[in-house]
Amino acid sequence: MALWILRGLFLLIAAGVGTSLAFQEDATYFWAIPATMLLTMLVILMDVLIPRKRVEVISSVYFGVFVGLMMTMMLQLIMAPTFNLLEEKGPIPIYFQLVFTPLFCYVCVSVLMQTQEDFRFIIPYIEFSKEVKGVRPYLLDTSVVIDGRIADLIETGIVENQLIIPRFILSELQAIADSSDKLRRSRGRRGLDILNRLRNDENVDFKIYEREIPDLDGHPVDMKLVLLADHLQAKVVTGDYNLNKVARLHNVMVINLNDIANSLKPIFLPGETVQVTVIKMGEESNQGIGYLDDGTMIVIENGRDHVGKNVEISVTSVLQKSAGRMIFGKFTNVIW
Repeated sequence: MALWILRGLFLLIAAGVGTSLAFQEDATYFWAIPATMLLTMLVILMDVLIPRKRVEVISSVYFGVFVGLMMTMMLQLIMAPTFNLLEEKGPIPIYFQLVFTPLFCYVCVSVLMQTQEDFRFIIPYIEFSKEVKGVRPYLLDTSVVIDGRIADLIETGIVENQLIIPRFILSELQAIADSSDKLRRSRGRRGLDILNRLRNDENVDFKIYEREIPDLDGHPVDMKLVLLADHLQAKVVTGDYNLNKVARLHNVMVINLNDIANSLKPIFLPGETVQVTVIKMGEESNQGIGYLDDGTMIVIENGRDHVGKNVEISVTSVLQKSAGRMIFGKFTNVIW
């Protein structure tokens, strides 16, 4: 509501400006009123159509224009003696401003927008430190994108962090999607579909990191991801056990999607009873193997002779690993 009041006041001020421009002492310019109102309405329309404005982009533009204007003014002061000598040949300072003001403003804004990851321009102050306070962005790994569960997790609304996919990870996904192997090709295409799903979600702050950092050259993809996470002070989201270990060696914070999935699985204590269908025979002579709905494997003692049957077991122990959870139990009786 306050924003629409501001827009209404802007229109009233624009109408007043247009009226004062239209009626001059020496002439009347009626076209100034509709021209001013049209320009004002275009500005408001752009403001309405672009609701999600990134503070680093806006502040980079503001700061870049300010620096560009200051550079033009300083250069004009330095060139003032020369302008005085050439004053008879025309209004050189005016031409100087027309040429160098847009030039300096463009260069400054362009440089700041390309380096906003290194220098964080934040209103109302400028933070030049790389230390990130508060919510850290999440850097996505190839494995976690192909896995697909990250999209379901994000859509629950529990994660509000910015999601970053580096260009080299995107290139790796594209290479997998173009593979001659049918399985790899389908996995790569699934990963690209997941990224499009995240990008098209208006509630997800999704970004492709385009910049090339010289320190990453010559390293494998996993090492590039770890070094980039350290550079951005981000957390790596992965399902790769080896990448998890490498990241921790470099003091980079890691979120293992398998650990999250395991933490949400139901907890079974020794002595509890569970119903499960015996799918196949186990490695030992008397073992049977079954699975819960979430994929948890159950090793059933004395279950070898009941393959294809739904049985009740008594839990004896639970083995928890980053790769998953295993439940061990004893056969008690057949359900059906």
